[in-house]
Amino acid sequence: MRCMTGGRCMSEVLRKDHPTSAPCADPPPQGEGDGAACAKRIVTAARSWIGTPYRHQASLKGVGCDCLGLVRGVWREIYGVEPELPPAYQPDWAERSGEDRLRGAARRHFGAELSVAEMQPGDLLLFCWRPDLPAKHAGIVGTEDRFIHAYEQAAVIESALVPSWRRRIAGVFRFPEKV
Repeated sequence: MRCMTGGRCMSEVLRKDHPTSAPCADPPPQGEGDGAACAKRIVTAARSWIGTPYRHQASLKGVGCDCLGLVRGVWREIYGVEPELPPAYQPDWAERSGEDRLRGAARRHFGAELSVAEMQPGDLLLFCWRPDLPAKHAGIVGTEDRFIHAYEQAAVIESALVPSWRRRIAGVFRFPEKV
């Protein structure tokens, strides 16, 4: 990441100079708890990306995104500004270093991991292709049996959370109600 004068990186400047109202911290509609209102906004935002073409490292609704770009775009829509900008990465970026950077970023910005049994609509899912590999794919739970993700060589879609996807879940994280 290239830093600006004064030693502050662009993401620091954006967070400090462009504070967000954190819409999930707004009072929920009558009859909905805070968490339910936040989750509903997240699912609605994620579904609005459906049909966006797959483009590696992109994060622009209707133009292109990858799985991380979808999560980044939903975060921007809900909170205003991303908490950090990801470094450039290859499609297989996590496997080369062995470092689980996707899970590390999720822990920094979403908090503690939840169990699969605690998974709810609006939660972030991380997937790994094999148990001994770092997380390499991300999606957002749409319903208890469906998730929204950017599918390589296609677009953002909502898929059934079938057994072949469920067994690859490497982490479940809840979007914060406040940032």
